[in-house]
Parts: sequence; structure tokens; C-alpha cells
Amino acid sequence: MPFYSRDWRSPGEEWVKTQDGWEKKKVLECCGPAEPGSCSNIPPHCRITIKCTKEIAGFNGLSEAVRRLDFMSAVRDVRRFNYICALLQLLMSGQKLTALPGAAQKVLLTMLEEVAMQVSSSQQNPRALRILLGALGALCEQERRSCWGRPLGSRALWGHHRNTIRRIHNIADRIRIHEPGPEVAPKLQQLPEECIREVLLRISDHKDLEASAEAWGVMASVCSEQRIWRELVMFHFTPSQTDCAFAKLNIQSDDKVDWRAVYHSLRKSFGLREDFQYAETLSLCRHCKCLFWRSLGHPCIADECPEYRERLKEAGGPLAPHPIPPAAFLKFFSL
Repeated sequence: MPFYSRDWRSPGEEWVKTQDGWEKKKVLECCGPAEPGSCSNIPPHCRITIKCTKEIAGFNGLSEAVRRLDFMSAVRDVRRFNYICALLQLLMSGQKLTALPGAAQKVLLTMLEEVAMQVSSSQQNPRALRILLGALGALCEQERRSCWGRPLGSRALWGHHRNTIRRIHNIADRIRIHEPGPEVAPKLQQLPEECIREVLLRISDHKDLEASAEAWGVMASVCSEQRIWRELVMFHFTPSQTDCAFAKLNIQSDDKVDWRAVYHSLRKSFGLREDFQYAETLSLCRHCKCLFWRSLGHPCIADECPEYRERLKEAGGPLAPHPIPPAAFLKFFSL
């Protein structure tokens, strides 16, 4: 009996019925026995097709990659939380979510529900959740006003989506950020100004700085200091880029520099660096073309094959993994 697969030499795919629908057995086999999506036997990783050839079909499945890389558990990791939120925000912009296959839509909405539950339980990162809910609301409103066509998927699928979205909003509506009790000391307002300054110097996002300035008068005073914005410029931009901003703003070396204006000029011209915005990012192994979390590692051919390891030594040693920010991750898929 004929069968369909991605490659004519492939033995086809075996599918398994799960609570979330039909999933490929080979994806579930690399996950732990407790639940699909929580990898406990081996570090989560996913091999990616970089270049299409006649022998290798150039197709990467987003839902399969999300499960193999264990994004559900990554939501509960404080180091990887912001990376997942940035990825979801990119997918909800420009109608990318509604153009995805139904399995990918279900997985990503389940991830958003997990984000809402994590914010509710940890009492942290409520702004990230508000941004995602705003993008989701705009997407749903745009689809509701659509005159021609309809979203990809069946009515049953979108009924499932509406139930998930309703649960997400219910979780978000119940979130209340509670101030620490009187037994917790010292509180933020009791810290000296020098400590507040050191905290703000470690913020890499201007939006967080502006939100901090609105929260408390002392933070507003510190955020208005030129040192805060100068350090932000030095973190995100190179000296040559800074010189370009000086020339554009007609700033001489002996002038009093408005570092906040310099920062925003550079941000509009060059954008912000993504490689150091996240405590943990995905990385691409240059040897086995495998995506993995840097802190968890992955089974690499350079470690498992002695012959390959010897060839690497002759060539000068193994190559360092390449960091993959959220925007670069989405480029591996046909979105």
C-alpha cells in the first residue's frame, strides 16, 4: 500500500493519539514518560534542515520543534522565560499565528496558557503577560472583523482555541500582585539610593527603565541620570555606531551629551542586540545542525564519534555553537 512521507526513502511516520491530538511517535519517544513535552531522558534538542538538496527535504515543523525543545518546561525556567515570551510575541504579530497549521496553533496557545499560570504562581513578569494578551486580543479582533475568508482550521479547532483563550483571560483576571508582608525586610523603598542605582544599571531594556521611573520618585530621579543611559548605550552598541549617532546629532566631543537621545537614535538606526538580552537562548550546533539549550547541552556527533573528533582536532578544534535569538529561530520554518 502506498504511503506519503517527506522523503521517498523515508519509512513514513507513525502517529499516536494523545490528549492534545495526533502526534508523531518519534517526537514522543524523545520525551519523558510523565507527559509529552517534558524531556527527562536526554537533553531536549531538535535537528534542523539548514539547506535543501535532492537527498534532504527542506522542511522543519514548528510544533515538532517546540515539543522536542521542551518549550513547556522552559516557560517555568526563569532563565528561559523571556525568550519564550519574545518568541510568542513575534508569532502573534503580523497574523503569523492564524497562518500556522492547527497543531502548531494548539501548541502555542497552550504555551501562552502556561505563561499565564507561571506569572500567576510566581507573581513575576506581569508586563510580559500583558503584552502577549494585547497582541492576542488585537489578533482576535482583526480576525473577527475579517470580511473575506476565515482562519485556517476547522470550526472544532477554533472552538478549542476559544476555550483556551477564555481560560487564559480568566487566569490573567485573577492575578493580583501582592506586596511583601511586614516581616519581609528590607523593602525596596528602604534601600539606599546607591543600591537602587546598581539595580537599574543592570536593566537592558529602556521600556523597563521608563516603567521603573513611573513606579517611584527615587527611581525616576535615578533614571534621569546620564550614567544610566550611557551604560545602556555602551551595552547595546559599538563605539563606531556611537560615533555615527554623535555625527547625526551634531554632538562634539566637548559638548554635554544627552545619552538618552543618543540611545534612542541608535536604537532606531541599528536596533538592539539580541544575543545578550536573554539569560538563556537556543544555540545551533555547527557540527550536527542541532538546536539545543546552551545550559543543557545535547548529544553531539563531535562527542559520540571518535573519527569525527579526530578530524576536528586536525582541522583546529570544534566550532563554538551559534546563538539563535527568537527572530532567527522562526526563520528555520515556513511562516
